[in-house]
Amino acid sequence: MNPRMLWAVAALGGCCCSLNGADDADWNQFRGPRGDGQSTATKLPIRFSENSPEIVWKIPLPGRAWSSPVIWGQQVWLTNSPELQNPTDEQPKPDQPLQMSAICVDLETGKIIHDLVVFQVEEPQYTHPTNSYASSTPYVESGRIYLHYGVYGTACVDTRTAKILWKRDDLPCNHFRGPGSSVAVYGDLLYITMDGYDEQYIAALDKRTGETVWKRNRDIDYETDNGDAKKAYSTPTLISVAGQDQLISPFAMATIAYHPLTGETLWTVRHGGMNAAARPLFGNGLVYLNSSDGPKPMLAIRPEGAGDLSNNIVWRTDKSVARRSSPLLVGELLFMINDNGVASCVDALTGETLWSKRFGGDYWASPIYANGLIYCCSQTGSIPVFKASRELELVAENQLDGGFNASPAVAGQSLLLRSITHLYRIETPSQSP
Repeated sequence: MNPRMLWAVAALGGCCCSLNGADDADWNQFRGPRGDGQSTATKLPIRFSENSPEIVWKIPLPGRAWSSPVIWGQQVWLTNSPELQNPTDEQPKPDQPLQMSAICVDLETGKIIHDLVVFQVEEPQYTHPTNSYASSTPYVESGRIYLHYGVYGTACVDTRTAKILWKRDDLPCNHFRGPGSSVAVYGDLLYITMDGYDEQYIAALDKRTGETVWKRNRDIDYETDNGDAKKAYSTPTLISVAGQDQLISPFAMATIAYHPLTGETLWTVRHGGMNAAARPLFGNGLVYLNSSDGPKPMLAIRPEGAGDLSNNIVWRTDKSVARRSSPLLVGELLFMINDNGVASCVDALTGETLWSKRFGGDYWASPIYANGLIYCCSQTGSIPVFKASRELELVAENQLDGGFNASPAVAGQSLLLRSITHLYRIETPSQSP
């Protein structure tokens, strides 16, 4: 494997400034081709509703899954799982095995091409009523998709034939509230994150075979014996700083930067918190992290040096910070929408809040950015669209029937929105000549 085979244009979550102007590849992973929630599409629909001509197709999706769609060419892939089985603190064994599956939809027609059972689970762990068994977003590339269901298993599937090429279900973790971390890819390595109640680690698998290349336990003092305070749901980001590639992986209490090929710890920053879920961002020479339940959970650090970089924290804020959704970095502006529907714009260099606005509803899905606009999706189906600017300018307030926990995806000039019950393709109709 070429050690300099950086994810770069295809999938670098760190999004260096030099990548911001790159053409979009397919929306192949959680938060898009660069892992930052941004698209270079210039004609996404701005105003739409259930009965408007912008709805190209809408198909039902039985089951319960919060994972986002991923797209390669004309294929839209989603993981899926059944409804929770009597979601109580003592979740009983189901009458029959639960099926963790994957669905492939034709982008043009909305027709389901494949509906594949990937894992059958005899004794599922307890999953909180706010979560699902399939909340982890897959990663797709030419000919292959990498599906992840937390402790229930990780698998590679041939996207042409829907044949399972390899699978792993032997990586332990008591998620305690259900899985949530998505996978990332660097060269021939596939990263899975397991920050549970009992064990906390990150592992790199050979994406060609599924074999473990390296596995690193979190080398941190959590300052507690309570496993509930050690949980996290984050997805790592890959960046390059001064010629050194770094795998940035937040978890409870801290964030570690690993050497992506070996798993060697490059640096650590302690910030407190638990349940970290947001994907890190990189720009302006800073890494932006959200420690979720920590004190002043949104923070920016300089990823330079080795060892403990806790003194490299540039700023922190606790104003309107989300617990579940990931932020957007647009130049020197950072945009967030928190769980209670408060959107805000922050100076990314100083942490100063420039504006905030409360929208109706609860927001868990991560927002996306395209053509100067930010799209947010709520659990009640409202989709406000506003300009990515230092002053709030609301452009549209849309409403669809289904609520949203999954983050949006983009294919060409179309929005792909997974509601709790349906999948939408939304596009501005072409003008007749």
